[in-house]
Amino acid sequence: MKILIIEDEPGLQRSIAQYLMAEGNLCSMASTYAEALERLSVYEYDCVLLDLTLPDGEGLQILNYLKRMNRPEGVIIISARNSIDQKIEGLSSGADDYLIKPFHLSELNARILAVVRRKSAQGYRHIEFNEIRIDLDANEVLVKGKVVYMTKKEFDLLLYFVSNKGKVISKSAAVEHIWGDDSDMADSFDFIYTHIKNIRKKLIDGGSKDYFQSVYGVGYKFINL
Repeated sequence: MKILIIEDEPGLQRSIAQYLMAEGNLCSMASTYAEALERLSVYEYDCVLLDLTLPDGEGLQILNYLKRMNRPEGVIIISARNSIDQKIEGLSSGADDYLIKPFHLSELNARILAVVRRKSAQGYRHIEFNEIRIDLDANEVLVKGKVVYMTKKEFDLLLYFVSNKGKVISKSAAVEHIWGDDSDMADSFDFIYTHIKNIRKKLIDGGSKDYFQSVYGVGYKFINL
């Protein structure tokens, strides 16, 4: 998953990022209101961890911005503000969860997984598309009930396309989703072709139809035949 950590306390920000990256996630960090808005204006994320007290602004304003722009990110407020009124205000403003500091990082990780699962799969622990089944807990892809082995990036890329079936996904969007902010260091996005080629071959060899459709000059989309 691609996660934006908006937190102005350096030690906590670093601890969260190290833990989540060790779990296989991509993490970006923002320490100020302005830096957070700058990142959100350029990138999309699976989940945003949002501190309410920032040195140059109020975290709820960032939440209001995300909801006003109909952004897809799940939002978990991480705050030392522990009154019930403040928690109600945050959840009523559109946050998906509210976690009071201090917290265990393992609990934060579990809540992130729950929020992203609800966002991407409407609460289900798997996604089914015709003969393809994606198990979100086991990180497995099955075709007609048989496991098709994929690398982590192949799994994440397939999940991204299936979750956005019917939509044209540009090469740059696909690369950004899988590689995070480091994607802007790439000279070319052509290597995404290799990953999609491998996914297609594995699915077809497993007995699936080829649902990937190339969109000339733009990217790809995952269609229902």
